[in-house]
Amino acid sequence: MYRIDIGYFGAIVDGADPTDMFIVMAEKRPIGLVQRYLFGDNREYIVELASLVVVQSEALSIDYLVGEPDLLRRGVGAAMIRECVTAIWRDYPSAPAVIVPVNAANKASWRVLERAGFKRVAEGPLEPDNPIDN
Repeated sequence: MYRIDIGYFGAIVDGADPTDMFIVMAEKRPIGLVQRYLFGDNREYIVELASLVVVQSEALSIDYLVGEPDLLRRGVGAAMIRECVTAIWRDYPSAPAVIVPVNAANKASWRVLERAGFKRVAEGPLEPDNPIDN
């Protein structure tokens, strides 16, 4: 099982950060996490991605994880991502895109995005958010 320091999400929980965070449940069991955010609320990401792809402030991105090792490689991640994207189009009907920067070395992450229907549109150097990706 993975463990996340709640301090990492404190600003979201207390409302200081406008990111929407969702705990994914299966049969009353918390199995994962998905969060969505507007690039306009995180302008530094727009700047960072500018050399690779045009990102409008109304575009959204997502972060995701399946927190239970026994559920990895079973389609759970792709299903979570598809549900999140469906909710984005419902809740943000004028959003021009959902763009998800992924470390190129994280093959599992970009493969799950492809299984969820995403297409790779650019590749280039980015500073990883997660220290594990360094």
